[in-house]
Amino acid sequence: MPLKIVLKPGEKTVINQAVIQNGGEKAELIVQNKASILRERDILTEAEADTPAKKIYFVVQLLYMFPDKEQQHQDKFSRLVKQFVNAVPSSTPLILDIGKQIVVGDVYGALKLCRKLIKYENEVLKHATE
Repeated sequence: MPLKIVLKPGEKTVINQAVIQNGGEKAELIVQNKASILRERDILTEAEADTPAKKIYFVVQLLYMFPDKEQQHQDKFSRLVKQFVNAVPSSTPLILDIGKQIVVGDVYGALKLCRKLIKYENEVLKHATE
């Protein structure tokens, strides 16, 4: 099934490691085959990965965008997840769901769950500081 991507003027997207930027007015792209796609708003830079949950998101993002380096990113993911669960044991079900998505090959689905992990981390930190 084709995927339609609508880009605002100047908006960027990454498709299979290629950064594409809309140079003019609203543009519509139709992707006809399977591809790794991230919109600009879903991309987290390494510098922005300033919390443990964001670091996990960043590594899962690398798994999604660079499958040729899967083992390297998988090792880092495992280390980060272990540290996170040790610090926040109540996150275990969500972490397990993220891992399951990666194992079954739905890395984009794992990214979506990582967004929930970031929100959960914020809630835990907010609760801890109150």
